[in-house]
Amino acid sequence: MAKVTKIYICSNCGTRYSKWLGKCSNCGEWNTIEEQIINKTDVKSNNLLTISPKLIQEINYDNFERISLPSDELNRILGGGLTRGSIILLAGEPGIGKTTLLMQELMKIKDFTVLYVSGEESLGQLKYRSERLGRPNSQFYLFHELSLPIIIQAIEEVVPDFVVIDSIQSISDPNLSGFTGSLQQIRECTSRLQEIAKVKNIPIFIIGHITKEGYIAGPKALEHIVDTVMHFEGDKNYGYRVLRVIKNRFGPAPELAIFEMTQDGLKEINNISEYLLETYKPDTPGSSIAVLMEGNRPILVEVQALVSYSPYGTPQRSSIGYDPHRLGMILAVLEKRLDLRVNNRDIFVNVTGGLRIYDPAIDSAVVAAILSSFNDKTLPHLLALSAEIGLNGELRSVSQLQKRIQEASKLGFKQLITANIKEKSFKNESFNSSINLKFINNISELAQVLFF
Repeated sequence: MAKVTKIYICSNCGTRYSKWLGKCSNCGEWNTIEEQIINKTDVKSNNLLTISPKLIQEINYDNFERISLPSDELNRILGGGLTRGSIILLAGEPGIGKTTLLMQELMKIKDFTVLYVSGEESLGQLKYRSERLGRPNSQFYLFHELSLPIIIQAIEEVVPDFVVIDSIQSISDPNLSGFTGSLQQIRECTSRLQEIAKVKNIPIFIIGHITKEGYIAGPKALEHIVDTVMHFEGDKNYGYRVLRVIKNRFGPAPELAIFEMTQDGLKEINNISEYLLETYKPDTPGSSIAVLMEGNRPILVEVQALVSYSPYGTPQRSSIGYDPHRLGMILAVLEKRLDLRVNNRDIFVNVTGGLRIYDPAIDSAVVAAILSSFNDKTLPHLLALSAEIGLNGELRSVSQLQKRIQEASKLGFKQLITANIKEKSFKNESFNSSINLKFINNISELAQVLFF
């Protein structure tokens, strides 16, 4: 006998409640809690266990065969190619290029069958979009449908090697409760697609929308189900797009790749650091270079800072691409350890190119840029920095220092400032580099090296 139960779920974070509330106590969002009806069926059986547990020595690996995609950057961030039977979530803002990225990659791949299911664009619109990407090398099928059961029938009929669902918020299953785009529909449709991917051993791409705060709609429900989560982001004022892998069951995460948007589609950029430093002007006060790690890949980015007198009672604190809370901490450390009075100064920090940086090694470059702008002095030529700043003003060591040194040396930098490390551990790293390393203990020593 079926039992009907009502629950209330936050569409932003997935938290469940027994009654409706105006504000989610977990994520703090208003008007995101939705009513969901759950049908439960009583199952009485004495033989529920159909598969016995096995010793780990008796288990064989599943078929983890990988498919090589035309893009070397995509293959790299996916861990060596696309794994069969995987389900990949690609999220991003509207118009950022999600459809272009998937269509151009799957159209270029040879001797494969692709089924592209769109619930938002007509077949004519997709055909018009694909014309600038070139003639497809694969058997490329387009299908406009909103019903999940009909989409499953199309998969059974076409028997594709790849499936794309564009987007998961636009399709629904009429056998399930909830409206199209609701958390229950998204979760159950994704679970059904995951089952098809595993049973038929085909990779399925799912395109997902993001909320105004930049999160995937229904994030907790989707991120736990899929094998890989990729964010496609970028400032529309710039010509490049950043593809960031934040979860990957078949490879390392996080990883990052950059593509340039052109009239003929997206063009991969192999040397990210050179591309990001094209407009760098070393003789400008308030500008510094940070050596960072995005996954297993080192990159160099320019950090700019502007410190000026505030005409208002409360000075402004603003950062683009850098955590604003961390900026407040850095300013408190500077005021405490260097006696730098910034309580009457507006301070703006920008990571050029529109990148969002999560590596704490950028702290030292932010400090250097702020000190440079405050003193109106340029930093030494061909100098890069890579170190985290602690609350006591100490510089903390960073991971994968060898890769950072090699990347800075390859781009012609002569000095790299980093945190002091154990001599024994550093000697174990063998590399050939002409760069001059400066090991600093705290921000007081950093200020001395930069300006005296």
